[in-house]
Amino acid sequence: MLMHNPPHPGEVIRELCLEPLDLSVTEAARALGVSRKTLSAILNGRAGISPEMAVRLSIAFDTTSESWLNQQTQYDLWNAEQHRKELQVKRLVAA
Repeated sequence: MLMHNPPHPGEVIRELCLEPLDLSVTEAARALGVSRKTLSAILNGRAGISPEMAVRLSIAFDTTSESWLNQQTQYDLWNAEQHRKELQVKRLVAA
């Protein structure tokens, strides 16, 4: 079942991980072992959570990598469903 308009995982990272720990983007990026630019793109919804980033987040915040990938999948799928009627797809059925 699709969540209604799920937040981008970057929003979750910012609100539930960085803000409570009073971490800057620079500090968090350093701890995650990624560039500030990479983390900023995720936090601002311009990039998604890759499997490797999911593992990094799971280590840093004591979560599961699956939870981060599931959030990204829910976000991506909800957005794709918003354009379902625009897709030029024919239904295939057995004869």
